[in-house]
Amino acid sequence: MAQKSLDAEKISALANSVPAVFEYKLLENKNNKEFAGMSTPSDTAPTLPPLRAIQAFEQTARFGNVARAAEALDLTPSAVSHQLANLEAMIGRQLFVRNARGVTLTPVGEQYLKEVSGLLHSLAVATERASSDVSLDCLRLHSSPSFGLLWLMPRLEAFRLTHPDIQINLSCSYESLHFSRDKIDVDIRHGVPNWPSYEVRTVRNETFAVLAAPKLLARRPVREAADLLDRDLILSEATLLKWPAWFAQHGLARPENPYALSFDRSYMTLEAASHGLGFALESSLLAQKYLASGELVEVSPESLSAPVAAHHLVFPKAHSSFPRVRRFLEWMEGELGHGFVF
Repeated sequence: MAQKSLDAEKISALANSVPAVFEYKLLENKNNKEFAGMSTPSDTAPTLPPLRAIQAFEQTARFGNVARAAEALDLTPSAVSHQLANLEAMIGRQLFVRNARGVTLTPVGEQYLKEVSGLLHSLAVATERASSDVSLDCLRLHSSPSFGLLWLMPRLEAFRLTHPDIQINLSCSYESLHFSRDKIDVDIRHGVPNWPSYEVRTVRNETFAVLAAPKLLARRPVREAADLLDRDLILSEATLLKWPAWFAQHGLARPENPYALSFDRSYMTLEAASHGLGFALESSLLAQKYLASGELVEVSPESLSAPVAAHHLVFPKAHSSFPRVRRFLEWMEGELGHGFVF
């Protein structure tokens, strides 16, 4: 059985503890055993679905599969399906399209997910904080390793000087973490953005450039892309733009010669290139320290560089209202030299 997410655990605990006085009558249909028989505390009370139904919807949307959602919630698939059917009946609209492979959200379901996910997360966070001694001013960040080490880490001192009241907790990995379960405020992710349930702020001034130690260029200059066909190249395996695609952009086919070196971390590629071990195709944003010190130089920067949107600040919509998150995003705008759209 897969480990339940923190959202699932928190919401399930709340659902099991909600007293009857706070439950609401959602359907007049007496045949509906899930929703019938609830009473409203007043004539003006809002009509709300049970937390279990929202939880089942959120987990099913997350996995795209009822069985996996049931596993995460420690329920049977039929129980989850029953919750979903009742929720759709209450709303009066179809939230999922069912097929043999699983389920997909309808447009109504997509919009509903965007709105309820933030509410569920906020409820879980509020419950967690009420039972925790974690400081409200602790900014919990997660980042891809190279961005965290090469770009963010050198700037944290400046952030601390201007925001001394905010404690920072930074973790790094290539995983896309679960915000509640892993206690993350903002996740700085690398890759192609595909996170429709979250707010995404993309770093827009990043370019990929051919980088090399000055001594390599002193031996033999590089003036055009073809000059690199027979040179030692270092492959960054995790980047969005790799040598074969880069050569193709310049109308060239990369020979089948093996690369001099290959790494799965950008910081290792840049370090190897700074020692003169070959030419790197890497982010000039991540290479700022090497470029500033002169350990690396851009090879024909204007003709051989390419813009790329590789790094993104991702967070639940509810987090944009947290003062520490807003202050961090505003600080990032200043450091990056461009604004984010809220």
